[in-house]
Amino acid sequence: MRHILLLSALMLSPALMPVVAHADSASSVEGKVQTLPDGAAVYKHVCQGCHMPDGKGAEGAGARFPALAGNPKLQSAEYPAYVVLNGFGGMPWFGVALNDQQVANVVNYVRTHFGNHYNDTLKPEDVAAMRPHLTVEDE
Repeated sequence: MRHILLLSALMLSPALMPVVAHADSASSVEGKVQTLPDGAAVYKHVCQGCHMPDGKGAEGAGARFPALAGNPKLQSAEYPAYVVLNGFGGMPWFGVALNDQQVANVVNYVRTHFGNHYNDTLKPEDVAAMRPHLTVEDE
């Protein structure tokens, strides 16, 4: 009987209650992402879980994560910056979690790695101009 009571108490513990996360947003990330020194670090900590360490994407279990390797859509730096800021399809938006420098860094990283050779550089001020207007509730 004591085992049942202990098990019941553990199951009702707030520490073990599930955390609500929304699949269509980056709201599972609390506040700003930690300081990450460059685009490689942002990619590793934020992007590679879906787009894979080699940037080749993945498919399965009803999901498709597009390849960034050799992706012609990366020719314009504004396109990946827009997607990172606003999300697209199943990708959450990271406009609240990443600052302008982090977005620029990861876009520049992806555009110059994984077989991509787009050398024009996206600047943080370019990202700031693209950033969606957020309400206090969103921030």
